[in-house]
Amino acid sequence: MLFLPMPTYVYETIPTASGEAVERFEFRQSMTEDALSAHPDTGKPIKRVITGGLGYVGATRGAPSDGGGGC
Repeated sequence: MLFLPMPTYVYETIPTASGEAVERFEFRQSMTEDALSAHPDTGKPIKRVITGGLGYVGATRGAPSDGGGGC
C-alpha cells in the first residue's frame, strides 16, 4: 500500500465586523476535497490563502531603485 501524505493548507478568517482580528491557521486535507468555507471549530467564514516558495501572493518586493535586490 502506497502512503501519500496529505497537504497542509493555510486558511484565514474573513472579518464580519469592524476591528475583528483575522485568524490564520493550517488544516490538513486531501487535494480532492473542496476548500473549506467555514472554520472547523467556530463556524466563522474563512478563505484559503495561497502560499508558495516566494512568500505570500501579493507580497511586495524591493525595486532596484530603492536598494532592494531582485533575483
